[in-house]
Amino acid sequence: MNKALIFLFGAAVSGIGVYAKGKLAPADSMFVRKAAEGGMAEVKLGQLAKDRGSNKAVKDFGDRMVRDHSKANEELKDVASKKGITLRDSMNASNKALYDRLSRLSGDAFDKAYMRAMIEDHQEEVSEFRRESQSAKDPDVRQFASKALPTLEEHLRMAQNTSSQWR
Repeated sequence: MNKALIFLFGAAVSGIGVYAKGKLAPADSMFVRKAAEGGMAEVKLGQLAKDRGSNKAVKDFGDRMVRDHSKANEELKDVASKKGITLRDSMNASNKALYDRLSRLSGDAFDKAYMRAMIEDHQEEVSEFRRESQSAKDPDVRQFASKALPTLEEHLRMAQNTSSQWR
């Protein structure tokens, strides 16, 4: 075996970031898929909040989620397409379960549950996007995460502020 093949085989086995052109490291690929699933859920849940919310601030928050996450979803689709990643076109099971649970609520109960879910979700997203903005192997993925992070941090603050009226 020549030295180049031995290096590539050893790098693949040891997990060193040697990937075919356009392919992502497993952690970057997982981040892209999870971010796409979360973004899709944010749009669907935002639409639900616009329809079922009783508080103007909740409806406005839902509208903002639809606008911001639709835009980010399009940007992420471009990254995924360049990297050869196929994204889901439907919500995953946990997001679907949340959607189903929230869709059975109305009024104040919906508003509280939706905003609580948005705080939890955005806390997790901010953490994941911050980590990926610093450690992604792929520059396009790192740039996407870095660009989206301030908006997600703003969403978290908005969710916390909106939710504070029920404390």
